[in-house]
Amino acid sequence: MAEARLASGVWVSAYLARLGLANIPAYVVAHGDDTAGAVLIKCARLDGSAQLYAREWDFETGIRSWQMVAEGSEAEIDEAIRRQRSFDPDIWAIEIESRDGRTLLDEEGLG
Repeated sequence: MAEARLASGVWVSAYLARLGLANIPAYVVAHGDDTAGAVLIKCARLDGSAQLYAREWDFETGIRSWQMVAEGSEAEIDEAIRRQRSFDPDIWAIEIESRDGRTLLDEEGLG
């Protein structure tokens, strides 16, 4: 059976609220499709480096989970986001600032 999914805009709003409660600054860099746009999360480490997260399917388990899909300089991660958006303008891009790389993506309710 297919996994029920929240509309992207609802998920993003909930994620931003959760980050706010944890005192992790976050910004919508690119507003995607409110219903079904994929979401990319950039975690800026505040030292010039960043990580990029996306939800990916695990075909063995059928579960979609957050995975780090790129790591490098902020400029490299920004370019990766630009490339993704160039062929899929429905993608959301969220940037968070966290020296320790805390994204909350592993917490219950954000999967």
